[in-house]
Amino acid sequence: MQNMDRVFKALADPIRRHLLDRLKDHDGQNLKDLSVGLDIARQSVSKHLTILERANLISTVRHGRETLHYLNAVPINDIAERWINPYDQQRVRALSDLKRALEEPTMQKPDFVYTTYIKTTPERLWQALTDPIFTKRWWHVTFDTQWEQGSRMTWDNDGIIISDPEQIVLESSPHRRLSYTWHTFTPELNDHVHFGDELFVKLTSEGRSRVTFDIEPMGELVKLTVIHDNFDPNSAVATMVKNGWPVLLSSLKTLLETGEALPPTRIDREAK
Repeated sequence: MQNMDRVFKALADPIRRHLLDRLKDHDGQNLKDLSVGLDIARQSVSKHLTILERANLISTVRHGRETLHYLNAVPINDIAERWINPYDQQRVRALSDLKRALEEPTMQKPDFVYTTYIKTTPERLWQALTDPIFTKRWWHVTFDTQWEQGSRMTWDNDGIIISDPEQIVLESSPHRRLSYTWHTFTPELNDHVHFGDELFVKLTSEGRSRVTFDIEPMGELVKLTVIHDNFDPNSAVATMVKNGWPVLLSSLKTLLETGEALPPTRIDREAK
């Protein structure tokens, strides 16, 4: 409940709501970008951003000498699950996709960032990200790999086996950081998920994206930051994973904190 109190207090200030709107329209901005047009000192903007980050409403990623800020929809999704889901399922689905498709970037930077805090240990979280017994429960996906840098990965997506030489582990630092390339979109997966012919053609024409999990212990909690990037401009894959990650992270958090994963949803299937 304390985390929810921080969210509502952060949202109570009009300047902080304005900053969130700016990030909703154009994600991945630095302090200088976000200060433009505001009649307050840049130091004050920085303090507002700190409050938003403590409420988990934004995530920050270091990119060279810059700190980039990203809208984090996880707390909003939690609000939707708690108060809106019983009354209006369509609105929950809309809130799960708070971010708009990014404009073609003018510089290389992470395209999609989510942060959540989980009451667990780094070791337990690592196991949930890699052990088939866990991934099957919160993601309905398992991986056949050695979890070493350069190792090939075979995805088992609800019984659909996806194998490709370009599906590899990019970085593996147990309990700290994990990164790998995204899976290939195969005809068998299309038959299973029913993307539709037009969308499937677009998905197969795009370059391969990648996902990174950063794990940071914070006392009794673990901060998990998911960075999904390397998308093509106007990427259909990016739109799909933006819909799916908030739900998947909620399921992962629920599994680790309660022992029970969330039931599968339509958005779970679209995230694949």
